[in-house]
Amino acid sequence: MLAIAGSSGASAASWFEKNFGLIGPRFDAILPPCQSPDALGSIQYKFAQKEGRFWVTTLTIERFDRIHETAFRPWVEGAVPRRYCSGMALISDGVWRPVHYSIIEDSGNIGFSWGVEFCVAGVDRNWAYNPACALARP
Repeated sequence: MLAIAGSSGASAASWFEKNFGLIGPRFDAILPPCQSPDALGSIQYKFAQKEGRFWVTTLTIERFDRIHETAFRPWVEGAVPRRYCSGMALISDGVWRPVHYSIIEDSGNIGFSWGVEFCVAGVDRNWAYNPACALARP
């Protein structure tokens, strides 16, 4: 009986599912500016947490300088709104390094608010945004 039930093919979406279940994205495109203390604080917190937890270092971001927007919604209108920013970050080892980040709508905790993805050049140890944080930029 289970073999027969499992062998039935997938059915197409019903009329109801086609017309009422798929409303599409609804974005407000209301994001904080690049210099927002909340966005920069989130980067500092996540950087220290990543360095301490995964790479067993005590590196932190001490401060930021020359923060500026590089792009806002660089793709099509229906894409998730993103604000791309760049600047310099003073790391606790005394070295100024380029930092690139994006503030993304609905990417915060459980999609409730905006979130931040970032890369500090020279400290991208797992090469997630290689080469030289190029994949963190638009």
